[in-house]
Amino acid sequence: AIHETGFKDVMHNPLSTFSIDVDKASYSNVRRFLNMGQLPPMDAVRIEEMINYFSYDYPEPEGKHPFSVYTEISACPWNPSHQLLHVGLKGKSIDKSELPASNLVFLIDVSGSMSSANKLPLLKQAFRMLVNELRPQDRVAIVVYAGAAGLVLESTEGSEKQEIVAALEKLQSGGSTAGGAGLELAYKVAQKHFLEEGNNRIILATDGDFNVGISDTGELKSFIERKRESGVTLSVLGFGRGNYNDELMQALAQNGNGNAAYIDTLSEARKVLVEEAGSTLFTIAKDVKLQLEFNPATVSEYRLIGYETRLLNREDFNNDKVDAGDIGAGHTVTALYEITPVGADGRLVDDLRYQSETAKPAAGSTEEYAFMKIRYKLPDSNTSTLITAPVTRGSEAASVEQASRDDRFAASVAAFGQVLSGGRYTGSFTYDDVVSLAQSAKGEDRFGYRAEFINLVRLAKSAAALEPGKQ
Repeated sequence: AIHETGFKDVMHNPLSTFSIDVDKASYSNVRRFLNMGQLPPMDAVRIEEMINYFSYDYPEPEGKHPFSVYTEISACPWNPSHQLLHVGLKGKSIDKSELPASNLVFLIDVSGSMSSANKLPLLKQAFRMLVNELRPQDRVAIVVYAGAAGLVLESTEGSEKQEIVAALEKLQSGGSTAGGAGLELAYKVAQKHFLEEGNNRIILATDGDFNVGISDTGELKSFIERKRESGVTLSVLGFGRGNYNDELMQALAQNGNGNAAYIDTLSEARKVLVEEAGSTLFTIAKDVKLQLEFNPATVSEYRLIGYETRLLNREDFNNDKVDAGDIGAGHTVTALYEITPVGADGRLVDDLRYQSETAKPAAGSTEEYAFMKIRYKLPDSNTSTLITAPVTRGSEAASVEQASRDDRFAASVAAFGQVLSGGRYTGSFTYDDVVSLAQSAKGEDRFGYRAEFINLVRLAKSAAALEPGKQ
């Protein structure tokens, strides 16, 4: 179960440390429930994945680092006496023609449970789109698993599109799932055709039910962790409903230096595998960790919204052995903190009786809300690089209305995720409030994702009205 992170008192807990999260599976999974007229189970709602489903218009990186860092502070929409601190990272956009060659292995679940229309048939269409994007220097092999694992297509050059598509078309479902054996074979094939300067990745497509082979989640995770050292990464695409094992897929992608997406429609397949192919398939920075030190002269308490499964210990930040999330080419990552400014009403953490509570502010530091440190490694390095930046009053908007469009939209998604999860900190903020905040921030919305979000909030309102005790 996901337990929402509560408020921390800055005097005693000045540091917040977490790994970035690049997965987006939770949003499409939540969308699936709402489209069926049901509220999603609380454990399906991972707020940071919902926020990160959308891309934001952060500045392109300049200089030597592979991503840029953006901060903004605005009034908190659901609690006007608090503020929202918005942190955004933007990975360097790379032109498709300049991306390194890919050595891909499609690892496809063809077990009996994959036969319904939104599973294997949709998977074939999704992979066909990806094959269409391949260049002659890219390679693809296809490994399947059901009762046994097998190599269906030897590693084949990207120019042989017909041959690759023909192998995909022949796939049929039947048998039980031996996912572990399939993974072992996929890593062997990826290793055999390993590209020293390239992108070596397994793309696992499944409805998530590993019931034969290495089925113990812990054992699977440690197998993938060991393989991560070899330079082969793992992306997980979830399909279908029913037994889709969200938690297991999450764990596999997190431990395999990859990402997880949930493909429920053809347009979602296009988003993940065509529009966002760069960020889905090409890592430009790995093991990205953030640590914020809040300034007790300006902030009395804070809470990180979401990222519950990504929290790190304070000392993990400087430990290069500790795994963290990766940023893909052109990718944006967003994190929001709700902060209580010093002197504001509505503090949730009381002062202590026996400890001195007065902060000794450093000279001139009332201009700073926090000091941010980011560590990352380049894809082929084991040593991290440090970026630091103060979060100052200069990035503050006077009101919610004056905040940037992206800030307001990210806040509306964060509010929605919280209201869906029970609204522990959102007070009387309603689905209608989410809709009006999101509508004010829709912007150009080239692919209609933000408009779709607004419709989902309306669906949630209707679904909540049908559930006793949820109004």
